[in-house]
Amino acid sequence: MLRGIVAAPGAASGLLGRCFPGLPLLAAPCRGRKSRTDPQAKSKVGRVKLPTPVDVTELLVVKNRYYYHRRVMKALRAEFKHDWVQRCYAQKQGELGMLQKGAAEQEHRELMAFNDAENRRLQERREERHRREEAEAKERRLLGAQKRATQLEEFLKEKEMEVLQLQEAAKDFITPENLDAKIEECLDNPRSYNFAIDREGRVAKRSVLS
Repeated sequence: MLRGIVAAPGAASGLLGRCFPGLPLLAAPCRGRKSRTDPQAKSKVGRVKLPTPVDVTELLVVKNRYYYHRRVMKALRAEFKHDWVQRCYAQKQGELGMLQKGAAEQEHRELMAFNDAENRRLQERREERHRREEAEAKERRLLGAQKRATQLEEFLKEKEMEVLQLQEAAKDFITPENLDAKIEECLDNPRSYNFAIDREGRVAKRSVLS
């Protein structure tokens, strides 16, 4: 009977075990767990779980370091795997594998030489195109400068003609010196400005001065 009681989990089994030290235990004493319906512990009432604070700068540095570490390890694994595959292939194939490897290396050298020659050819074409574009740009700048000079010369000639026309028209301007002469000229030559014009702007009918 005691054996069955001692085997039951909980506080009773621990108490009986301490009271009867020589009594064998069928199960080790353990602490009972709370069920879903048990209330919250008094020491946990009002406790708010806050996440562990994280330093943003430190987190960024750690992520970058892990990223570069994974990249380096991936490259090393790929290099070691390639070397291991090559050695296994050489061991299996023997002389034929070495010949194939030499042919692959020779083909690689030829392709690299072709690539270098193609790069030099494209570089020469690029430099030639740059020189041609620079010459065309220089010619455009020269033509633009000549056009601006021509336009400036025409503008100066036009302004000079306007000045000459103004100087010619200034001879008929009324000044305090020729005011009396202009008045006498107008009195001697009366002119009627009461007239009608047609659609073309010609004088159709003029009133006769009385």
